[in-house]
Amino acid sequence: MKKTAVAATGLGLSSVLPASAFRTKTAPSDQVNVALIGCRNKGFGILRNHLEIEGINCVGLCDIDQNILEERQADVVKDFQQKPKLYNDYRKLLEDKDLDAVIVGTPDHWHCLPTVSACEAGKDVYVEKPMANSIEECNIMTRAAKKYNRIVQVGQQQRSGEIWNAIMQHIKSDQLGKLRKVNIWANFNYGVGRPMQPDEAVPEGVDYEFWLGPAPDRTFNPTRFHGSWRMFWDYGGGLMTDWGVHLIDMALWAGDVTAAPEKVMAYGENLSFPDHNHETYDTMSVVFPQKDYVINWQHTAGTQNGPYNMLYGMEFVGDKGTIVANRSGWEVIPEMDGENPKTKAIEKQKGREYHDLHVKNFLDCIKSRNQPNCPPETGRQVALYAHTANIAARTGENMLIWDDQKNKFTNSKAANEYVVPAYRKPWSLPKI
Repeated sequence: MKKTAVAATGLGLSSVLPASAFRTKTAPSDQVNVALIGCRNKGFGILRNHLEIEGINCVGLCDIDQNILEERQADVVKDFQQKPKLYNDYRKLLEDKDLDAVIVGTPDHWHCLPTVSACEAGKDVYVEKPMANSIEECNIMTRAAKKYNRIVQVGQQQRSGEIWNAIMQHIKSDQLGKLRKVNIWANFNYGVGRPMQPDEAVPEGVDYEFWLGPAPDRTFNPTRFHGSWRMFWDYGGGLMTDWGVHLIDMALWAGDVTAAPEKVMAYGENLSFPDHNHETYDTMSVVFPQKDYVINWQHTAGTQNGPYNMLYGMEFVGDKGTIVANRSGWEVIPEMDGENPKTKAIEKQKGREYHDLHVKNFLDCIKSRNQPNCPPETGRQVALYAHTANIAARTGENMLIWDDQKNKFTNSKAANEYVVPAYRKPWSLPKI
């Protein structure tokens, strides 16, 4: 966006912009140069959402798996006629002065370091959810975005979704009456991980030492790697942080809750699939009491069904009726006063995924410098809910009480051991 002055000095556009810049109607001053850190799955999907918008140039791809890196470069060349540079170390990528923004699509334990480094380097950031794999990392990332005045969008795309905004308008217009509770469920087969396998040699082309990064050292096992890493505490938080941040976010939004959790009651256990490799809980129930309503969470990994024949979803329960929703759509089921409905029934309104709108919002905010739909404060808030639930289950506490000002639990020494992660050398937790 800020490179056109170079051309005016006689160096020529070809020295600073990719070839795609000459094939677009977008003025060079309105173009955005982006790069992706973590290319295998969700991150690459988000990059596609960026490149489908005119005037967006991919100038770099970074990954620890050379096979994936080359495959993704070929995809970008084929589908978008751009050839980004390839990097194995995100720190080298961030030295590119033509780079405006990065997408962080790594495993959760790698969200904090690249995000903070990007902010320090003057780059804006789209970071996948959950914001980070620990409470303190979320705090640091929030402080970094503020200190360096960067646009940071956390990948909770439902914040940009049309159906979710419609649901919130419906609830806040009092058509459900008093909101009493929000029930959430998320049941997925992948939550039990993959069938157990023995450790093996690191695949060719993979920098496994870099993949581990700040996480504890251990031998390579394919069930802890691509596609199933989030079921191990060192790298992720299971269904609670994967789906929990999306759906609990909507439950908080419905009550206009912007504060961190004050208390949480949780039960989590691995009750099934002993032949599958996972640490995070396959069975979990959580209660988040709010000031004037309650949020309930449950998941049963290894199953693919739930209330209303929906494997995941939400109930917003009010005095006059209930909204049932997931990404496929929403409907209103009225309470009855005798034979008369207390509110108007609404047949299912169709929905979809909203990554494209969330990305567009991010890019618009890069240019306007306005706050995006899911800024770090929002990402941090819901990540705290998910992390406190996991911590309560891991410690076996009946109830945890959180003091956000002091960044600690007030009633459990064991729980406080999970707040700040211990980074493996030579990596260190950023100090912001």
